Amino acid sequence: MKSVENNQQNQDLRGGQQGAANQEGNTVKDPEQWVTGDESMTGAQHSYLKTLSEEAGEPLDENLSKAEASKRIDELQQKTGRGLDH
Repeated sequence: MKSVENNQQNQDLRGGQQGAANQEGNTVKDPEQWVTGDESMTGAQHSYLKTLSEEAGEPLDENLSKAEASKRIDELQQKTGRGLDH
């Protein structure tokens, strides 16, 4: 059950695209190729970006698209170490 929750959370943070990509052979699409990548970031992305931005001491851009938010999450995770698989 825990992995189902983690998959849903990852899908929400990645703008809803990662789960669909995993069904296509366990590959993850580049955010630039997302059909809905130009839509506004999801609530989950916004919340996580706010946390990451605060931890990194960097400003939060409130106007990111889903694709941009996904990339920013990756950048801030690298900077803070939060959310990285070890």
